[in-house]
Amino acid sequence: MQTKTFSNLQLKDEFLLDPEVIFLNHGSFGATPRPVFDSYQNWQRRLEAQPVKFLGRDAGSLLAKSRASLGRYLGTQADQLVYVTNATTGLNIVARSLALKPGDEVLTSDHEYGALDRTWKFLSKQLGFKYINQPIPLPLTSPAKFVEDFWAGVTPQTRVIFLSHITSPTAVIFPVEEICQRARQMGILTIIDGAHAPGQIPLTLDQLGADFYSGNLHKWLCAPKGSAFLYARPEVQHLIQPLIVSWGWESENPGISQFVDYLEWAGTRDISAFLAVPDAISFQLAHSWDAIRAECHLLAANTQNEIARLTRLSPLHSPDPYWFMQMASSPLPANLDPLWLKEALYDRFHIEVPVMKWKDQVLIRYSFQAYNSLADSEALIQALESLLAEKASPHSVAP
Repeated sequence: MQTKTFSNLQLKDEFLLDPEVIFLNHGSFGATPRPVFDSYQNWQRRLEAQPVKFLGRDAGSLLAKSRASLGRYLGTQADQLVYVTNATTGLNIVARSLALKPGDEVLTSDHEYGALDRTWKFLSKQLGFKYINQPIPLPLTSPAKFVEDFWAGVTPQTRVIFLSHITSPTAVIFPVEEICQRARQMGILTIIDGAHAPGQIPLTLDQLGADFYSGNLHKWLCAPKGSAFLYARPEVQHLIQPLIVSWGWESENPGISQFVDYLEWAGTRDISAFLAVPDAISFQLAHSWDAIRAECHLLAANTQNEIARLTRLSPLHSPDPYWFMQMASSPLPANLDPLWLKEALYDRFHIEVPVMKWKDQVLIRYSFQAYNSLADSEALIQALESLLAEKASPHSVAP
């Protein structure tokens, strides 16, 4: 496979990552380029220089300017967005705001992120509604079949559809736009977990059609940690209640959006990560990020093919690019201990990559970002080949 290493842009040097580690886990927490991190720290210094002025008098206008930049990037208006520290927080705000009751159903897939699965299970026990994980058969073959497989779980009691845009364990891009369109026609609310989407795939939120959407900015957009957003269509913003009641509730000086008033101010906190988001957007625009994403996709696809060759296990989906972009998961032999493999990859080969148990499968999820190269993919394949051979040896010792 021929692919660029991005050395002409020296983008590996733009990141603060440990050069001794082969970092194939951008999907967990992201990584921030030096210029964006510098901006973040400059905002922190400005906060410390005059905290009262910064938080008491300037924060509102600064956040509004930052949200306007983010809105243009995401294809929506600033007053339909509010900053939150992570997508889990944003989605908890929505889930806890809805007046669900016994007899109601919330439909999701069996590919969802564990923290949000726990959120909905917790609330279902508290409020009495049913939370249903609709099985999605593998391998995935076509978006149309996915939609039909998922929609088979809809009943007259379905009030909410909660779905990942890009799944965490299986790293699959779900065709959520079609789901949102169908749900709108039936009066079903849609809540989309976009933790992995912003920066990895193009987003036009107003066109997507979700009622609520929360996405992380610290992952694939490469903004500082603690930056994410919650989006709500104007028609459903009245459903949102503040997770933390503060000065924005019954404000004496209401802004243009009750949604923003309720959620933006939650007491004293460092808003520097939010204010550095426009710099993250500018950084990617200045470095031809569409081309970088395409090269990273080729690296992910090549890695997927090589792991399938090594393990003789079929991938989770067809090779079509609409299923994945910069991140993918591959099945490994089911008798492997995920913790042993993850630790062996890191301790012995200096490769940071997640290995997990998902349902009855062992999966390895690899992410490629602008600082990665074909050599990183080859190092992973060589390490896996060595470790799989070691476990297959009759003289190997069980972990």
